[in-house]
Amino acid sequence: MLHYAVIFFIIALIAAVFGFGGIAAGAAGIAKILFVVFLVMAIASFLVNLAKGR
Repeated sequence: MLHYAVIFFIIALIAAVFGFGGIAAGAAGIAKILFVVFLVMAIASFLVNLAKGR
């Protein structure tokens, strides 16, 4: 999932360089959402594995 966030971030950068502001904003928004979802899943996975270890 982090891979897709990076891809959308790169798409946003390329679109911004070429002047496509709407596409850049959309891709950046998707990248932010995917990154937040990745962080939530990573923290949940860490907590589940921590609880299993007890």
